[in-house]
Amino acid sequence: MTPGQRRRCFGLLRSASDLWACVLEVNAWRRRRHDAPLAGYQELCRELAASGPGTFGDLDTVGARSVLRRFSDAWFAAAKRRRDGDLSARFPRRRRALTPVRWYHGTFNIDGRRVRIPAAKGNPPLYLRLAREVPYPPEQVRSVTLLYEGGRLFLDVTAEVPVAVYSPGEGPDPGRAAGVDVGIIHPYAVAGPDGEGLLVSGRAIRAEHRMHLADTKARRRAVSQRAPKPGQKGSRRWRKYRRRARLVEGRHRRRVRQAQHEAAATVVSWAVRERVGVLHVGDPRGVLDIEAGRRHNLRLRQWQIGRLLQVLTDKATRAGITVHLVDERGTSSTCPTCQRRIPKPRGRSLSCPRCHLTGHRDLVAAAIIATRTPGGGPNTPTAIVLPEVVTHRRVGRHLPGVGQSRRDPRRPRAARGSVGPRRPAPSTNNGESLAQTARIHTRHRTTGESSWKPHG
Repeated sequence: MTPGQRRRCFGLLRSASDLWACVLEVNAWRRRRHDAPLAGYQELCRELAASGPGTFGDLDTVGARSVLRRFSDAWFAAAKRRRDGDLSARFPRRRRALTPVRWYHGTFNIDGRRVRIPAAKGNPPLYLRLAREVPYPPEQVRSVTLLYEGGRLFLDVTAEVPVAVYSPGEGPDPGRAAGVDVGIIHPYAVAGPDGEGLLVSGRAIRAEHRMHLADTKARRRAVSQRAPKPGQKGSRRWRKYRRRARLVEGRHRRRVRQAQHEAAATVVSWAVRERVGVLHVGDPRGVLDIEAGRRHNLRLRQWQIGRLLQVLTDKATRAGITVHLVDERGTSSTCPTCQRRIPKPRGRSLSCPRCHLTGHRDLVAAAIIATRTPGGGPNTPTAIVLPEVVTHRRVGRHLPGVGQSRRDPRRPRAARGSVGPRRPAPSTNNGESLAQTARIHTRHRTTGESSWKPHG
């Protein structure tokens, strides 16, 4: 985009933040007067109409109402969580520098890679040229959202996608159910109805998280000495470092998000191929309430359970597959044969000391999850079918360091004293080697003879 287009885009985002701050200020006045807060969408729209056109720069009425809708949804979501007993929920009271703006169907126009965005009355519309074609027909696009994330401007497109249609006898069968166990090392482990299993490896995603954390720590240590003091105005070098940090963080999030979508697409493709109509997915979000220390809490936060469940649900719904969340408690530590508790192993292999059953821990958990009903307890009323044929898939081939020909630049080089490739010793001018002469023993020792001889 041109500098003028970029300036106008940031102007729209800042105008949306001004509107957000204005709503916060009005509610602060009403709170000091002990009046009811303005949280309803209709009430906020009436206040916006009373303020008059052009109050918030280039932001038009449709974009301003999208900000009010976002505020109202956040306020009522926090109120509902507090009514349910979650006192940690907080109402939206934090100001933002850049707030996303959304325009709905009929207010914008998409012509190939060119998008027309409306502006306030009296201002010309904003024309943007996308980096690539919109992957949906223009009549299916329902909204576009302008946002700033990771040092980049994005235009998020929401489209209405129809559910897949299959030929008779080829579509997902509602009578065939599979269990899905969500994890960190394996984002999805699936156990099918006919002894078929699927393991999706996410070790590349875990390595990406670890390398990004190590790189962030090293970068912070490098600039800690030249960081501005509290209250001191930042220098150009510091602003360049902050911008670089935002770009790296945004790139890391995009890499992980793409790998998560690849994992979910792999599961759905396998389910369609096996004609699975129902997916019973274990809901592990209860572990988030357990305090397990600083390091393990970081792993749980990087796990992104909610996003994994949401991505899988969206792709399965598009393919015509029903997804049910079930209780997954005890599935990784219960023997499916004798129904007894097993000490949780350190590795991936689960072995029962009583019936001597051995299998992959995640696949055993997925097989138990497949028998549980939505809303029920940890009981398994039906027979458990363990996978016999397992398909292994790996996601994250786009991540650095995954392929043999690419090396992650964030990974430190080997130590200087490590064993490297064997090379011949350097030679002198007359061709003789500088290496020490090897001692060759030509006489074999007899039985009972020692190789050590006293000196003298």
